[in-house]
Amino acid sequence: MDKDKILEASKKHPIVDGHTFKYGTAGFRMKADLLEGVTFRVGLLSSLRSRKRNSQAIGVMITASHNPAVDNGVKIVDPMGEMLEQDWEALATGLVNAPTHEALVELYFKYVKDLKIDLRAQARVIYGRDTRPSGHKLVTALADALEATGTEYVDYKLLTTPILHYLVRATNTEGMPFAYGEVSEAGYYKKLADAFVRAMKGKKVNGSLTVDCANGVGGPKLHEFLNYLPKEQLGLDIKIVNDDVLRPEVLNLDCGADFVKTRQRAPPAPKPQHGTKSCSFDGDADRLIYYWNEPDHRQFFMLDGDRIASLAASFIGDLVEKAGLKQDMRIGVVQTAYANGMSTTYITQVLKLQVICTPTGVKHLHHVAQGFDIGVYFEANGHGTVLFSPDAINAFKNTEPQSPAQKEALDTLAALADLINQTVGDALSDMLMVEVILAHKNWTLGDWHETYKDRPNRLVRVEVADKDLFETTDAERRLSRPLGAQEDIDNEVKKYKDARAFARASGTENACRVYAEAATHSETNELAERVVRIIERYGSGL
Repeated sequence: MDKDKILEASKKHPIVDGHTFKYGTAGFRMKADLLEGVTFRVGLLSSLRSRKRNSQAIGVMITASHNPAVDNGVKIVDPMGEMLEQDWEALATGLVNAPTHEALVELYFKYVKDLKIDLRAQARVIYGRDTRPSGHKLVTALADALEATGTEYVDYKLLTTPILHYLVRATNTEGMPFAYGEVSEAGYYKKLADAFVRAMKGKKVNGSLTVDCANGVGGPKLHEFLNYLPKEQLGLDIKIVNDDVLRPEVLNLDCGADFVKTRQRAPPAPKPQHGTKSCSFDGDADRLIYYWNEPDHRQFFMLDGDRIASLAASFIGDLVEKAGLKQDMRIGVVQTAYANGMSTTYITQVLKLQVICTPTGVKHLHHVAQGFDIGVYFEANGHGTVLFSPDAINAFKNTEPQSPAQKEALDTLAALADLINQTVGDALSDMLMVEVILAHKNWTLGDWHETYKDRPNRLVRVEVADKDLFETTDAERRLSRPLGAQEDIDNEVKKYKDARAFARASGTENACRVYAEAATHSETNELAERVVRIIERYGSGL
């Protein structure tokens, strides 16, 4: 491989001085004008990753998800559609922070030597981007890196993040007995549409559905997907709103899943129709939140990731029992510290399922969910999915049914395994899953909401002088540093009924997040403010 070729290509896409970059759950995400050199270097690493993984295709997605339009991001997708292997996050961070073009090339070839990578092997990368205008420049930088390293690549242009994950896995399993699906965007739509029809079992969608697409790439992709469905047969009445991708400045602006979750209200435009079943995607369509407004204008009801997890776990658990597989299937739910305490109680005490808490970040939840035969994971923000082990899928397809009811349960489970995106949280796939479950149960959103009552909660952002002073343990539910801070928080929590609270450093900002729950809204607010003052005191070094 020609070192000079990489060096010359790098000079076309310089890194911005004065910044330190770190690869995290979202890859590299920041203001778009800082990302050109970063994206070039991610391209270099993706070529190494493919060669290290025996020439399997590696994915690169350019998106900033629910962030404002001025931001962008770039992240790597591993061969089975999963997040980049954690050990390689440090390699990505090192490569992107190389101070000069010469130092970059030197480090690149050091990685080649240390990792024993054969540069004669073919490298393959596939990539896509969301609707942000900055994506054009970033894919150019990425392609230049791939050209300089002799990498074979496919540009799928505008995609949702979940479709890119699907395409990576489909590419690497093409022609195999466990092929994930047809290697095309149309193949993704066909797989979901076919599975949705099979899972519905002749039932019809319960009521119309308004889908807010955050003025992001999910809008045009949802329009395209609907062309593959027999809408009248399924009773589908979907109204797509906030699907303006021609004005970049409105991306995620006062709409989308993140807006609904954090503001706890419906997007102001278009004016919410009272009682209408609604849901929101985020800008790259990997988060989903359901909600509705009561006709009296005074109440807003939200069904977030916790609710979706409990709905999926309940329905799938019932199907497993009807299919006669309960003794053979280990079903579990994976949550983070932000999960509402009542959702955890409902899952453990009513559904009788195991719950494991992990640190924030879907890579942590995904990994733990893989340890179950059926692993349900959702963050409260609406990002999540359901994972089925190969043994579980084989059982759905190969168990000989002893009754029509058992056959129906097995067939529905097999359809759900195809319908639910196994690679990553997928707003479109998850929306279809929710509609299947509501149709089978003949539930309204109100029926779903009544399964348990959320405990009042509050999330507060606290600016601190140095977020690195704050270290956590117990899946980020307790502070290990600064010394004394957790003891002070515990003393405040003891003063309130059914209370809990925790603080953790932000992954991207010089701030801490404080979360509080208690029996009433007023006590929750009071507890949150007391914990905020503790964090401010320790954060100031006093």
